[in-house]
Amino acid sequence: MRKLVLIVATSLDGFVAGENGELTSFDASEENLQFVCDISEEGDTALFGRLTFQLLDSYWPTAENLPNASKGTTRFARWYNNASKLVVSTTLHLPSANNTTVISEDVLEGITKLKEQAGKNILLFGSPMVYQSIAEAGLIDDYWVFVNPVIFGKGIPLFAGTKEEIKLTLLVAKQFPNGEIALNYVVNK
Repeated sequence: MRKLVLIVATSLDGFVAGENGELTSFDASEENLQFVCDISEEGDTALFGRLTFQLLDSYWPTAENLPNASKGTTRFARWYNNASKLVVSTTLHLPSANNTTVISEDVLEGITKLKEQAGKNILLFGSPMVYQSIAEAGLIDDYWVFVNPVIFGKGIPLFAGTKEEIKLTLLVAKQFPNGEIALNYVVNK
């Protein structure tokens, strides 16, 4: 069975973005990006909510062609372009292109079936609304939470609305020179 892994950057107080979706306080270095590339290469499918997909898809498909694109940027862009992408949305309509499929109904059933198929990990990037619905269904297996050295005070929360306690075991804690800390937890089942 494939694992579903959440990969998310948060502020110290648990927000994935500021009130208006801004991410300017998350300052990732090349080392951080290379680390995320290592995690991403354990997966072959990316799962997003609409807003996260639109944000990432506005940059990553052509990022490796940017002047002075770093090794990490090139590496992640190539992974992104080759990965199957699933977008949970009832409003987004895309032609089937660039390995992207929109899921608008029976989301939990679709993700459950996807986990049962052969393949590498399924990576959920950010997407707090999608996270909340699939976490409540017990579909998340691992967490990679990148805690950034900033307190927003208010913004878009990751864990708000979580109704059930989820017990975790810490597997990895890594600090980066920019002050960000990567925490990897596995769900106790």
